[in-house]
Amino acid sequence: GTMVRLKARDAPRVGKGLAAVRDVPKERLTRRQITRAQFDDMMSLAGGTAEYTGFGNVDLVIEAVFEDLALKHSVLQVVEQLIPADAVIASNTSTIPIANIASGLTRRDRLLGMHFFSPVHKMPLLEVIVTPETAPNATVTAVAYGRKLGKTVIVVNVGPGFYTTRILAAYMNEAGRLLDQGVAIDALDRALVRFGFPVGPITLMDEVGLDVGGKVGQVMVDSFGARMMPGEGVRRVVESGRTGRKGRSGFYRYDDDGKKQGVDPSVYQIIHDGDRRAMPQSMGPVTGIDDTEIVDRCVLSMVNEAARCLEEGVVRTAGDLDLSLIFGTGFPPFRGGLCRWGDQ
Repeated sequence: GTMVRLKARDAPRVGKGLAAVRDVPKERLTRRQITRAQFDDMMSLAGGTAEYTGFGNVDLVIEAVFEDLALKHSVLQVVEQLIPADAVIASNTSTIPIANIASGLTRRDRLLGMHFFSPVHKMPLLEVIVTPETAPNATVTAVAYGRKLGKTVIVVNVGPGFYTTRILAAYMNEAGRLLDQGVAIDALDRALVRFGFPVGPITLMDEVGLDVGGKVGQVMVDSFGARMMPGEGVRRVVESGRTGRKGRSGFYRYDDDGKKQGVDPSVYQIIHDGDRRAMPQSMGPVTGIDDTEIVDRCVLSMVNEAARCLEEGVVRTAGDLDLSLIFGTGFPPFRGGLCRWGDQ
């Protein structure tokens, strides 16, 4: 129900963006959940441009360019000159501190983060990230719009990785350390799926994209030091140029349609730096690390980081924290949430 103006770098990218928009109601049309007239009405609300035309009367701008601070500054510095004085500027960044983005702008009180989770039309969580300079009415606008979209909205105070990205980084880093110690990729994923996650941490790395994960990991290390250092094997795989599912090459093999075809045996040579003696064929006797230890180490790493976030005031309550992980990261709902599980 919102009129949307999509700005992309050039006409082909505008077309690709509008095609992605069209795919969402098209699926509903195919399933006969909406009529053709409703589909046409929805698509009439979306327009695209390769220029900065049509921004003179917008209420809210959501920037979603790559995770590069200089690029975000260059885009938003143009945008803030074009939009009304009371318009809200939001960044969809998942790692860069909002205060760093605000530092390049004149109207810092209008800037906040709106961190959507992928796939956006299906994931129910929206993190609204505020700085001490963010005006209250800007926060209210972002929260209200998120709720209009049907999202569960939590307000998060500014910090590197905000909340969910920071917690997931601790989780996946511990998984990386287990790989370094000889646990097999599929055994590691299987243990966390049995715990209740929809996918295991190594599959998640491939899904997110190893190149993206590498950039996120560096932001975490820069912010928190050795505590957030990725495993050596994961770092080697990222540096090898593998990008995960989107590049059909990661920890797993993929067919032309992107369907997972099992662990890529050659990745163990990268993880263990060519040492064939360290390449696991299975779990258990090779490492002495069982499913219980895998789960405890990965999930308790999340608990520890969650406790730090509560102490630092990044999130307001343990309830917000639990809700965001269930809706934003796939933490198993039947566990009651991360804090509740930790208490138990």
